[in-house]
Amino acid sequence: MLTATVLIDAPDRPLLLLGSSVGTSAETLWARCADRLYGRYHVVGFDLPGHGRSAPAPGPFTIADLAREVLALADELRPAESFRYAGDSIGGAIGLQLLLDAPERVTAAALLCTGAKIGEPAGWHERAALVRAQGTAAVVPGSIERWFGAGFPEAGREPLLGALRATDDESYARCCEALAGFDVRDRLAEIATPVLAVAGGQDKPTPPEGLRLIADTVLHGRLVVLDEVAHLAPAESPEVVAFLLDQHFEEVRSAGITVRREVLGAAHVDRATAATTAFTRDFQDLITRYAWGEIWTRPGLDRRSRSMVTLTALVALGHHEELAMHVRAARTNGLTADEIKEVLLQTAVYCGVPAANTAFRIAQRVLADIQDF
Repeated sequence: MLTATVLIDAPDRPLLLLGSSVGTSAETLWARCADRLYGRYHVVGFDLPGHGRSAPAPGPFTIADLAREVLALADELRPAESFRYAGDSIGGAIGLQLLLDAPERVTAAALLCTGAKIGEPAGWHERAALVRAQGTAAVVPGSIERWFGAGFPEAGREPLLGALRATDDESYARCCEALAGFDVRDRLAEIATPVLAVAGGQDKPTPPEGLRLIADTVLHGRLVVLDEVAHLAPAESPEVVAFLLDQHFEEVRSAGITVRREVLGAAHVDRATAATTAFTRDFQDLITRYAWGEIWTRPGLDRRSRSMVTLTALVALGHHEELAMHVRAARTNGLTADEIKEVLLQTAVYCGVPAANTAFRIAQRVLADIQDF
């Protein structure tokens, strides 16, 4: 049986379940990230068999077995209700299995540093044999290399490594064997639940290509790559991961990020999201929630009209970098090059010829770049 750890106690709010990597615990991997969520969920992490607070595994198990245990845990907490899910590494594999076996139970899922197939069976069996022979201490050096990006501080590593050393040897080995038998690549297209795939740019066990496969193959997938992160994203970058989870799971933010990507382009928005820091997170949240989630989604004006209003305001205020971005957005929203010209001619009268002169120069460059001339 998997043991739960309540990370945010808010029983009147939607349930968010968090799954951890092999050799870690919910507390060591997820606590700092959960603290940075905006508190809109009842957040519960679970420990794998023989990890953290969970008892050792009584026998072999598969990823599908673990997914059934997660459903049993969810039923204990919220009988028959749906829930949100986020998991790292094997926790992400469990998430994929949940999406295949019980899609009606999972409202949305975030899959971090994982894959539809992780590594090769021979490597997992070798590691299982090593741990059975020498204990989890034998995999600490390799885990340091796999788990942490170059910038992750030493002080932050020790709680995670302590959890690894404390993990039951046989349970760790059985997790390895469960991963050896896990491969759902040919079933990804069955998944219709919204999926956020988060990759670490420095992740060796589950590189970004595997997360890209998930995001590209499921029906509603999105990929974000965190360049400075390795394999334990919730511990390495708790602020940014919390921001991504809030974006993905909270309805207004989710609508906002969808519209923002549709208007400004997925690549631009995903770069901006991946570059979020503790300093900029609140601002990114503000514009996602209010500008894109509240204003751009209102039915009173269509997107063409909103683009025309936005172009005019940017010319008037001299926001040239934003103007270039929104000229591209205006084309995405259906304005022709001639219509953009007419908007800028209008600004020459009401905002001033010098402002319009600069705007024409910027717009001409942008439209040339996207081959409108």
